[in-house]
Amino acid sequence: MSADSTVRRPRDFVGYGRHPPQVRWPGGEKLVVNIVINYEEGAEYSLPDGDGRNDGWGEYDYETDASVRDLGSETHYEFGSRVGIWRLARLFDRYDVPVTVGACAVALERNPQVAAWIRDRGHDVVGHGYRWLEYNRMSVEEEREHLRLAIESLTRTTGERPLGWYLRSFPSEHTLELLVEEGGFLYDSDPCNDELPYFTTAGGQDLLIVPYSKVYNDTRYLLNPTYGSPAQFFESLRLGVDYLCDEVDHGLGPRMLTVGLHPRWSGQANRASAVRDFVEYIGQKDGVSFLRRLDIARWWLEHHHEWS
Repeated sequence: MSADSTVRRPRDFVGYGRHPPQVRWPGGEKLVVNIVINYEEGAEYSLPDGDGRNDGWGEYDYETDASVRDLGSETHYEFGSRVGIWRLARLFDRYDVPVTVGACAVALERNPQVAAWIRDRGHDVVGHGYRWLEYNRMSVEEEREHLRLAIESLTRTTGERPLGWYLRSFPSEHTLELLVEEGGFLYDSDPCNDELPYFTTAGGQDLLIVPYSKVYNDTRYLLNPTYGSPAQFFESLRLGVDYLCDEVDHGLGPRMLTVGLHPRWSGQANRASAVRDFVEYIGQKDGVSFLRRLDIARWWLEHHHEWS
């Protein structure tokens, strides 16, 4: 069955295939781990922001009828920005872990202290949209305008222009072309289709993809099958790290692991224990270290020719 030549973003089912590249990470590490804090609180759909709908991704997988405000979900998001982000910030400060913040521009505008923490600690920011919306439902003109607004806003609040990009789970068929059209981006992280960075073509140019993960992600506190306890999240992360390292020990090239966190979920005290335990575990694991997403992208761009 042949692919439809009219599809704007053709699918790739092959990737690196049977023999992935023998990657070399800084320090000769077997595995680099990137923690992404998804900072979305205040950028989600809400009636007060004129969206005509409530967002259901608070603590429950449920969306209240748009005729009334969902104050319950709104306050779950507010917990993430009032409390959860600071619990995670204290944890990463204590263990001196470099992290990446996937920031919705409006969310940082509404909580400048978070932007200040990012600046003070030297964490990198990947643009996560102007707001936390479903961009595949937008016109290309509206998505282009939101991209422009996000770049301007994030540059102002964090002091640096975002060099990476990814959206709520639903990027559009135009997203990659818009990044190339805008210029200035080193990579995109919308796809979840690999465990290593790779290049794709968009707008007639090569664009680096640093894949994200919905598996090593605390969304399972919300979505079925859910974690029965935070210990199960930690165990899931530990198993992934151990297996990837075992593959490297048996001849596969070094790997990458992305861990996605959300302040409204992993910022809860019980769930933060899973993040703490994971950070401590990586600290004791030979050949594994934390890297910012921007550092992974820059390293790949500078060195990929050595193993391509």
